[in-house]
Amino acid sequence: MRQLLLIFFTLGITSLLFAQTSFIHCGNLITMEKGEPITLSKKTVVVVANKIDRIEDGFLTATKDITLVDLKNATVLPGLIDCHVHIEWEQSKTTYTEKFTLNLEDIAFRSAIYAKRTLDKGFTTVRDLGGQGVNIALRNAINNGWAVGPRIYTAGRILSITGGHGDGTTGARHDLFDPPPNAEDGIADGPDACRTAVRTQFKRGADCIKVCATGGVISLARDGSLPHYAYDELETIVQTARDLGMPVAAHAHGDEGIRRAILAGVNSIEHGTYMSDSTMDLMISHKTWYVPTLTAAWAVADSARLSKGFFPEVVRLKALEIGPKIEGTLKRAYKKGVPIVFGTDAGVYPHGKNNLEFAFMARAGMSNRDILRSATVNAASLLGWSDKIGTIEKGKFADMIAVENDPMVDMKTMEKVIWVMKDGKVIGN
Repeated sequence: MRQLLLIFFTLGITSLLFAQTSFIHCGNLITMEKGEPITLSKKTVVVVANKIDRIEDGFLTATKDITLVDLKNATVLPGLIDCHVHIEWEQSKTTYTEKFTLNLEDIAFRSAIYAKRTLDKGFTTVRDLGGQGVNIALRNAINNGWAVGPRIYTAGRILSITGGHGDGTTGARHDLFDPPPNAEDGIADGPDACRTAVRTQFKRGADCIKVCATGGVISLARDGSLPHYAYDELETIVQTARDLGMPVAAHAHGDEGIRRAILAGVNSIEHGTYMSDSTMDLMISHKTWYVPTLTAAWAVADSARLSKGFFPEVVRLKALEIGPKIEGTLKRAYKKGVPIVFGTDAGVYPHGKNNLEFAFMARAGMSNRDILRSATVNAASLLGWSDKIGTIEKGKFADMIAVENDPMVDMKTMEKVIWVMKDGKVIGN
Protein backbone atom coordinates (compact mmCIF):
# COMPACT_ATOMS: atom_id res chain seq x y z
CA MET A 1 0.00 0.00 0.00
CA ARG A 2 2.85 2.36 0.93
CA GLN A 3 4.52 1.69 -2.43
CA LEU A 4 1.29 2.41 -4.28
CA LEU A 5 0.86 5.74 -2.49
CA LEU A 6 4.48 6.61 -3.30
CA ILE A 7 3.84 5.92 -6.99
CA PHE A 8 0.73 8.15 -7.01
CA PHE A 9 2.61 10.92 -5.18
CA THR A 10 5.51 10.71 -7.62
CA LEU A 11 3.18 10.83 -10.62
CA GLY A 12 1.46 13.90 -9.19
CA ILE A 13 4.77 15.74 -8.64
CA THR A 14 5.95 14.74 -12.13
CA SER A 15 2.79 16.02 -13.83
CA LEU A 16 3.08 19.27 -11.89
CA LEU A 17 6.73 19.74 -12.91
CA PHE A 18 6.05 19.08 -16.59
CA ALA A 19 2.72 20.95 -16.88
CA GLN A 20 2.70 23.17 -19.96
CA THR A 21 3.40 26.81 -19.20
CA SER A 22 2.30 29.66 -21.47
CA PHE A 23 3.11 33.36 -21.44
CA ILE A 24 0.36 35.55 -22.89
CA HIS A 25 1.78 38.97 -23.81
CA CYS A 26 -1.13 41.44 -23.61
CA GLY A 27 -0.94 44.93 -25.06
CA ASN A 28 -4.11 45.69 -23.12
CA LEU A 29 -5.62 43.45 -20.44
CA ILE A 30 -9.09 43.64 -18.91
CA THR A 31 -9.12 41.14 -16.04
CA MET A 32 -12.61 41.98 -14.66
CA GLU A 33 -11.10 41.40 -11.21
CA LYS A 34 -13.43 42.84 -8.53
CA GLY A 35 -16.03 43.10 -11.27
CA GLU A 36 -14.58 46.14 -12.98
CA PRO A 37 -13.36 46.35 -16.62
CA ILE A 38 -10.20 48.35 -15.91
CA THR A 39 -7.83 48.40 -18.90
CA LEU A 40 -4.22 47.57 -17.97
CA SER A 41 -1.27 47.95 -20.35
CA LYS A 42 1.72 45.69 -21.10
CA LYS A 43 1.00 42.66 -18.97
CA THR A 44 1.95 38.97 -19.16
CA VAL A 45 -0.62 36.38 -18.08
CA VAL A 46 1.14 33.20 -16.95
CA VAL A 47 -0.85 30.02 -17.58
CA VAL A 48 0.18 26.68 -16.08
CA ALA A 49 -1.74 23.65 -17.40
CA ASN A 50 -5.38 24.79 -17.52
CA LYS A 51 -5.23 27.49 -14.81
CA ILE A 52 -4.10 31.10 -14.55
CA ASP A 53 -1.00 31.15 -12.36
CA ARG A 54 -0.31 34.88 -12.12
CA ILE A 55 -0.19 38.23 -13.91
CA GLU A 56 3.16 40.00 -14.30
CA ASP A 57 4.03 43.56 -15.31
CA GLY A 58 5.70 43.91 -18.70
CA PHE A 59 6.42 41.19 -21.25
CA LEU A 60 8.26 38.23 -19.71
CA THR A 61 10.92 36.48 -21.75
CA ALA A 62 9.95 32.91 -22.61
CA THR A 63 12.43 30.05 -22.60
CA LYS A 64 12.19 27.27 -25.17
CA ASP A 65 9.98 25.10 -22.96
CA ILE A 66 7.38 27.88 -22.54
CA THR A 67 4.71 28.64 -25.13
CA LEU A 68 4.59 32.33 -26.04
CA VAL A 69 1.46 34.03 -27.35
CA ASP A 70 2.04 37.51 -28.75
CA LEU A 71 -1.02 39.72 -28.27
CA LYS A 72 0.88 42.98 -27.81
CA ASN A 73 -1.37 44.70 -30.35
CA ALA A 74 -4.65 43.39 -28.93
CA THR A 75 -6.90 43.55 -25.87
CA VAL A 76 -7.27 40.38 -23.80
CA LEU A 77 -10.42 39.67 -21.77
CA PRO A 78 -11.94 36.75 -19.86
CA GLY A 79 -13.68 34.10 -21.98
CA LEU A 80 -17.22 35.18 -22.77
CA ILE A 81 -20.29 33.52 -21.23
CA ASP A 82 -23.61 33.24 -23.09
CA CYS A 83 -26.31 32.34 -20.59
CA HIS A 84 -29.04 31.44 -23.10
CA VAL A 85 -28.36 29.15 -26.06
CA HIS A 86 -29.95 26.09 -27.66
CA ILE A 87 -26.94 24.14 -28.87
CA GLU A 88 -28.94 21.25 -30.39
CA TRP A 89 -30.73 23.10 -33.17
CA GLU A 90 -30.84 26.13 -35.43
CA GLN A 91 -34.04 27.76 -36.68
CA SER A 92 -34.75 27.29 -40.39
CA LYS A 93 -37.63 26.60 -42.75
CA THR A 94 -37.23 22.88 -42.01
CA THR A 95 -37.28 23.18 -38.21
CA TYR A 96 -40.92 22.20 -37.84
CA THR A 97 -40.50 18.99 -39.83
CA GLU A 98 -37.19 17.87 -38.32
CA LYS A 99 -38.99 16.04 -35.51
CA PHE A 100 -40.18 13.63 -38.21
CA THR A 101 -36.88 13.34 -40.10
CA LEU A 102 -33.94 13.59 -37.68
CA ASN A 103 -32.82 11.00 -35.15
CA LEU A 104 -31.05 11.98 -31.94
CA GLU A 105 -27.81 10.73 -33.48
CA ASP A 106 -28.24 13.24 -36.32
CA ILE A 107 -28.90 16.03 -33.84
CA ALA A 108 -25.81 15.06 -31.83
CA PHE A 109 -23.40 15.29 -34.78
CA ARG A 110 -24.89 18.59 -35.90
CA SER A 111 -24.80 20.07 -32.39
CA ALA A 112 -21.05 19.40 -32.18
CA ILE A 113 -20.59 21.73 -35.17
CA TYR A 114 -22.68 24.42 -33.46
CA ALA A 115 -20.61 24.04 -30.29
CA LYS A 116 -17.30 24.52 -32.11
CA ARG A 117 -18.68 27.52 -33.98
CA THR A 118 -19.73 29.09 -30.66
CA LEU A 119 -16.33 28.53 -29.06
CA ASP A 120 -14.54 30.02 -32.08
CA LYS A 121 -16.43 33.28 -31.45
CA GLY A 122 -15.03 33.58 -27.93
CA PHE A 123 -17.77 31.98 -25.87
CA THR A 124 -15.88 29.60 -23.62
CA THR A 125 -18.94 28.84 -21.46
CA VAL A 126 -22.64 28.65 -22.34
CA ARG A 127 -25.86 27.85 -20.51
CA ASP A 128 -27.98 25.62 -22.74
CA LEU A 129 -31.65 26.13 -21.94
CA GLY A 130 -33.39 23.23 -23.53
CA GLY A 131 -33.22 20.46 -26.07
CA GLN A 132 -33.88 16.74 -26.22
CA GLY A 133 -31.12 15.61 -23.90
CA VAL A 134 -28.37 15.64 -26.51
CA ASN A 135 -27.15 18.79 -24.75
CA ILE A 136 -26.25 16.69 -21.68
CA ALA A 137 -24.35 14.16 -23.81
CA LEU A 138 -22.55 16.97 -25.66
CA ARG A 139 -21.53 18.58 -22.38
CA ASN A 140 -20.05 15.26 -21.25
CA ALA A 141 -18.31 14.72 -24.60
CA ILE A 142 -16.66 18.14 -24.42
CA ASN A 143 -15.62 17.61 -20.81
CA ASN A 144 -14.07 14.25 -21.77
CA GLY A 145 -12.23 15.69 -24.78
CA TRP A 146 -14.32 13.79 -27.34
CA ALA A 147 -15.67 17.00 -28.89
CA VAL A 148 -14.54 20.64 -29.06
CA GLY A 149 -16.81 23.33 -27.70
CA PRO A 150 -17.55 25.66 -24.82
CA ARG A 151 -18.03 24.52 -21.25
CA ILE A 152 -21.76 23.67 -21.19
CA TYR A 153 -24.13 24.21 -18.27
CA THR A 154 -27.42 22.68 -19.35
CA ALA A 155 -31.08 22.32 -18.45
CA GLY A 156 -31.62 19.13 -20.45
CA ARG A 157 -35.26 19.22 -21.51
CA ILE A 158 -37.57 22.21 -21.10
CA LEU A 159 -40.50 21.92 -18.67
CA SER A 160 -43.82 22.98 -20.21
CA ILE A 161 -47.55 22.56 -19.80
CA THR A 162 -49.46 20.39 -22.27
CA GLY A 163 -49.84 22.47 -25.42
CA GLY A 164 -47.32 25.02 -24.12
CA HIS A 165 -44.15 26.49 -25.55
CA GLY A 166 -42.13 23.33 -24.92
CA ASP A 167 -44.68 20.83 -26.23
CA GLY A 168 -43.31 19.80 -29.61
CA THR A 169 -46.42 17.79 -30.47
CA THR A 170 -48.58 20.93 -30.78
CA GLY A 171 -49.86 21.31 -34.33
CA ALA A 172 -49.29 17.65 -35.23
CA ARG A 173 -51.97 15.04 -35.98
CA HIS A 174 -53.21 13.71 -32.64
CA ASP A 175 -52.54 10.03 -33.30
CA LEU A 176 -48.92 10.62 -34.34
CA PHE A 177 -47.89 10.98 -30.70
CA ASP A 178 -49.72 8.26 -28.79
CA PRO A 179 -49.25 8.20 -25.88
CA PRO A 180 -48.67 11.96 -25.64
CA PRO A 181 -45.51 13.31 -23.95
CA ASN A 182 -45.49 13.19 -20.16
CA ALA A 183 -43.46 14.47 -17.20
CA GLU A 184 -40.43 12.38 -18.16
CA ASP A 185 -40.46 14.21 -21.50
CA GLY A 186 -40.75 17.57 -19.73
CA ILE A 187 -44.51 18.02 -20.29
CA ALA A 188 -46.01 18.32 -16.82
CA ASP A 189 -49.38 19.48 -15.50
CA GLY A 190 -50.07 19.77 -11.77
CA PRO A 191 -47.62 19.84 -8.84
CA ASP A 192 -47.02 16.07 -8.71
CA ALA A 193 -46.12 15.84 -12.39
CA CYS A 194 -43.95 18.97 -12.06
CA ARG A 195 -42.05 17.33 -9.22
CA THR A 196 -41.48 14.23 -11.35
CA ALA A 197 -40.34 16.34 -14.30
CA VAL A 198 -37.69 18.13 -12.24
CA ARG A 199 -36.42 14.90 -10.69
CA THR A 200 -36.21 13.26 -14.11
CA GLN A 201 -33.96 16.01 -15.48
CA PHE A 202 -31.84 15.76 -12.33
CA LYS A 203 -31.56 12.00 -12.83
CA ARG A 204 -30.47 12.48 -16.45
CA GLY A 205 -27.70 14.87 -15.47
CA ALA A 206 -29.10 18.38 -16.00
CA ASP A 207 -27.32 21.24 -14.21
CA CYS A 208 -30.38 23.47 -13.94
CA ILE A 209 -34.09 23.57 -14.76
CA LYS A 210 -35.78 25.62 -17.51
CA VAL A 211 -39.53 26.18 -17.17
CA CYS A 212 -41.85 27.87 -19.65
CA ALA A 213 -43.85 30.19 -17.40
CA THR A 214 -45.65 31.72 -20.42
CA GLY A 215 -46.24 31.05 -24.08
CA GLY A 216 -43.48 31.72 -26.61
CA VAL A 217 -42.80 33.01 -30.09
CA ILE A 218 -41.48 30.22 -32.33
CA SER A 219 -43.61 27.38 -30.97
CA LEU A 220 -46.84 26.48 -32.76
CA ALA A 221 -48.89 27.26 -29.65
CA ARG A 222 -51.09 30.18 -30.60
CA ASP A 223 -50.37 32.50 -27.65
CA GLY A 224 -47.03 34.07 -26.91
CA SER A 225 -47.48 35.85 -23.62
CA LEU A 226 -50.27 34.33 -21.51
CA PRO A 227 -49.28 32.66 -18.21
CA HIS A 228 -48.98 28.89 -18.53
CA TYR A 229 -48.11 27.55 -15.10
CA ALA A 230 -50.17 28.22 -11.98
CA TYR A 231 -48.31 29.52 -8.97
CA ASP A 232 -48.46 26.23 -7.03
CA GLU A 233 -46.90 24.43 -10.01
CA LEU A 234 -44.07 26.95 -10.29
CA GLU A 235 -43.48 26.85 -6.55
CA THR A 236 -43.23 23.06 -6.69
CA ILE A 237 -40.75 23.21 -9.57
CA VAL A 238 -38.52 25.74 -7.80
CA GLN A 239 -38.62 23.99 -4.43
CA THR A 240 -37.94 20.55 -5.92
CA ALA A 241 -35.05 21.94 -7.96
CA ARG A 242 -33.68 23.77 -4.93
CA ASP A 243 -33.78 20.57 -2.87
CA LEU A 244 -31.60 18.98 -5.55
CA GLY A 245 -29.18 21.90 -5.80
CA MET A 246 -30.41 23.15 -9.18
CA PRO A 247 -31.32 26.76 -10.05
CA VAL A 248 -34.35 27.52 -12.23
CA ALA A 249 -34.55 29.70 -15.35
CA ALA A 250 -38.00 30.86 -16.45
CA HIS A 251 -38.85 31.52 -20.09
CA ALA A 252 -41.43 34.29 -19.74
CA HIS A 253 -42.80 36.98 -22.06
CA GLY A 254 -46.06 38.11 -20.40
CA ASP A 255 -46.07 40.16 -17.20
CA GLU A 256 -48.33 37.89 -15.12
CA GLY A 257 -46.25 34.80 -15.85
CA ILE A 258 -43.08 36.75 -15.02
CA ARG A 259 -44.51 37.86 -11.66
CA ARG A 260 -45.55 34.32 -10.74
CA ALA A 261 -42.09 33.00 -11.62
CA ILE A 262 -40.30 35.67 -9.56
CA LEU A 263 -42.52 35.08 -6.52
CA ALA A 264 -41.97 31.33 -6.86
CA GLY A 265 -38.22 31.96 -6.55
CA VAL A 266 -36.71 31.39 -10.01
CA ASN A 267 -33.12 32.56 -10.48
CA SER A 268 -33.55 34.23 -13.86
CA ILE A 269 -36.19 35.55 -16.24
CA GLU A 270 -35.48 34.90 -19.93
CA HIS A 271 -36.80 37.42 -22.51
CA GLY A 272 -39.19 39.37 -20.22
CA THR A 273 -40.80 41.08 -23.21
CA TYR A 274 -43.91 42.61 -21.65
CA MET A 275 -42.50 43.21 -18.17
CA SER A 276 -44.08 46.11 -16.28
CA ASP A 277 -42.21 48.61 -14.12
CA SER A 278 -43.71 47.13 -10.96
CA THR A 279 -42.49 43.67 -11.97
CA MET A 280 -39.02 45.10 -12.53
CA ASP A 281 -39.13 46.42 -8.97
CA LEU A 282 -40.05 42.90 -7.87
CA MET A 283 -37.02 41.50 -9.73
CA ILE A 284 -34.75 43.95 -7.94
CA SER A 285 -36.15 43.10 -4.50
CA HIS A 286 -35.89 39.34 -5.17
CA LYS A 287 -32.43 39.66 -6.81
CA THR A 288 -33.70 37.87 -9.92
CA TRP A 289 -31.40 38.04 -12.95
CA TYR A 290 -32.72 39.30 -16.30
CA VAL A 291 -31.51 37.70 -19.56
CA PRO A 292 -33.01 39.78 -22.42
CA THR A 293 -31.90 37.87 -25.63
CA LEU A 294 -32.08 40.83 -28.05
CA THR A 295 -30.38 39.16 -31.02
CA ALA A 296 -32.97 36.40 -31.22
CA ALA A 297 -35.80 38.90 -30.88
CA TRP A 298 -34.61 40.96 -33.83
CA ALA A 299 -33.75 37.83 -35.84
CA VAL A 300 -37.26 36.36 -35.64
CA ALA A 301 -38.80 39.75 -36.44
CA ASP A 302 -36.58 40.07 -39.52
CA SER A 303 -37.29 36.50 -40.67
CA ALA A 304 -41.03 37.07 -40.29
CA ARG A 305 -40.88 40.33 -42.24
CA LEU A 306 -38.33 39.56 -44.96
CA SER A 307 -38.57 35.83 -45.69
CA LYS A 308 -41.91 34.66 -47.02
CA GLY A 309 -42.84 31.24 -45.68
CA PHE A 310 -39.95 31.10 -43.20
CA PHE A 311 -42.41 30.72 -40.31
CA PRO A 312 -45.90 29.16 -40.17
CA GLU A 313 -48.50 31.92 -40.00
CA VAL A 314 -49.21 31.45 -36.27
CA VAL A 315 -45.51 32.00 -35.54
CA ARG A 316 -45.05 34.84 -38.06
CA LEU A 317 -47.66 37.02 -36.36
CA LYS A 318 -46.03 36.58 -32.95
CA ALA A 319 -42.52 37.13 -34.34
CA LEU A 320 -43.31 40.44 -36.03
CA GLU A 321 -43.74 42.39 -32.80
CA ILE A 322 -41.10 40.86 -30.54
CA GLY A 323 -37.85 42.73 -31.42
CA PRO A 324 -38.65 46.32 -30.55
CA LYS A 325 -40.54 45.22 -27.42
CA ILE A 326 -37.59 43.43 -25.80
CA GLU A 327 -35.18 46.26 -26.60
CA GLY A 328 -37.52 48.74 -24.96
CA THR A 329 -37.91 46.46 -21.95
CA LEU A 330 -34.14 46.16 -21.50
CA LYS A 331 -33.80 49.93 -21.70
CA ARG A 332 -36.33 50.40 -18.87
CA ALA A 333 -34.92 47.50 -16.80
CA TYR A 334 -31.37 48.84 -17.05
CA LYS A 335 -32.39 52.33 -15.95
CA LYS A 336 -34.19 50.84 -12.95
CA GLY A 337 -31.22 48.75 -11.90
CA VAL A 338 -32.46 45.23 -12.66
CA PRO A 339 -29.43 42.85 -12.57
CA ILE A 340 -28.66 41.86 -16.17
CA VAL A 341 -26.86 38.84 -17.65
CA PHE A 342 -25.74 38.34 -21.24
CA GLY A 343 -27.79 35.79 -23.21
CA THR A 344 -28.58 35.56 -26.91
CA ASP A 345 -30.98 32.63 -27.52
CA ALA A 346 -28.58 31.34 -30.20
CA GLY A 347 -30.28 28.57 -32.12
CA VAL A 348 -33.29 30.79 -32.71
CA TYR A 349 -30.83 32.42 -35.14
CA PRO A 350 -27.55 30.91 -36.48
CA HIS A 351 -24.93 29.85 -33.94
CA GLY A 352 -21.74 31.85 -34.16
CA LYS A 353 -23.51 35.22 -34.36
CA ASN A 354 -23.76 35.52 -30.56
CA ASN A 355 -21.41 38.54 -30.58
CA LEU A 356 -24.12 40.70 -32.19
CA GLU A 357 -25.74 40.94 -28.75
CA PHE A 358 -23.07 43.41 -27.58
CA ALA A 359 -24.14 46.09 -30.06
CA PHE A 360 -27.83 45.49 -29.39
CA MET A 361 -27.27 45.95 -25.65
CA ALA A 362 -25.35 49.16 -26.32
CA ARG A 363 -28.19 50.42 -28.52
CA ALA A 364 -30.60 49.75 -25.65
CA GLY A 365 -28.60 52.18 -23.54
CA MET A 366 -26.29 49.94 -21.51
CA SER A 367 -22.80 51.28 -20.79
CA ASN A 368 -19.76 49.40 -22.14
CA ARG A 369 -18.78 48.66 -18.54
CA ASP A 370 -22.07 46.97 -17.71
CA ILE A 371 -22.25 45.07 -20.99
CA LEU A 372 -18.84 43.51 -20.31
CA ARG A 373 -19.89 42.73 -16.74
CA SER A 374 -23.04 41.02 -18.03
CA ALA A 375 -21.01 38.62 -20.21
CA THR A 376 -18.35 37.82 -17.60
CA VAL A 377 -18.73 38.33 -13.84
CA ASN A 378 -22.55 38.57 -13.81
CA ALA A 379 -22.90 35.48 -15.97
CA ALA A 380 -20.46 33.54 -13.81
CA SER A 381 -22.43 34.55 -10.74
CA LEU A 382 -25.72 33.35 -12.26
CA LEU A 383 -24.14 29.96 -12.99
CA GLY A 384 -22.66 29.73 -9.50
CA TRP A 385 -19.19 29.47 -11.06
CA SER A 386 -17.62 32.74 -9.87
CA ASP A 387 -14.76 30.75 -8.35
CA LYS A 388 -13.95 29.17 -11.74
CA ILE A 389 -14.64 31.63 -14.58
CA GLY A 390 -15.58 35.23 -15.38
CA THR A 391 -12.30 36.94 -14.49
CA ILE A 392 -8.60 36.61 -15.29
CA GLU A 393 -6.98 35.97 -11.93
CA LYS A 394 -4.93 33.36 -10.11
CA GLY A 395 -6.59 29.95 -9.78
CA LYS A 396 -9.33 30.49 -12.37
CA PHE A 397 -9.65 28.41 -15.52
CA ALA A 398 -7.46 29.81 -18.30
CA ASP A 399 -10.40 30.99 -20.42
CA MET A 400 -9.41 34.10 -22.38
CA ILE A 401 -10.12 35.89 -25.64
CA ALA A 402 -8.55 38.73 -27.58
CA VAL A 403 -10.07 41.49 -29.69
CA GLU A 404 -8.33 44.11 -31.80
CA ASN A 405 -9.35 47.24 -29.89
CA ASP A 406 -10.41 48.28 -26.40
CA PRO A 407 -14.14 47.44 -25.94
CA MET A 408 -14.38 50.07 -23.21
CA VAL A 409 -13.87 52.56 -26.03
CA ASP A 410 -15.53 50.71 -28.93
CA MET A 411 -18.06 47.94 -28.20
CA LYS A 412 -18.20 46.97 -31.89
CA THR A 413 -14.77 45.38 -31.47
CA MET A 414 -16.48 42.54 -29.57
CA GLU A 415 -17.95 41.34 -32.87
CA LYS A 416 -14.53 40.20 -34.08
CA VAL A 417 -12.73 37.88 -31.67
CA ILE A 418 -9.22 37.18 -33.00
CA TRP A 419 -7.93 34.66 -30.45
CA VAL A 420 -9.51 32.17 -28.03
CA MET A 421 -8.07 30.08 -25.19
CA LYS A 422 -10.21 27.64 -23.21
CA ASP A 423 -8.88 25.59 -20.34
CA GLY A 424 -5.33 26.62 -21.19
CA LYS A 425 -5.61 25.40 -24.80
CA VAL A 426 -5.56 27.77 -27.77
CA ILE A 427 -8.54 27.20 -30.09
CA GLY A 428 -7.58 27.42 -33.76
CA ASN A 429 -4.63 29.70 -34.53
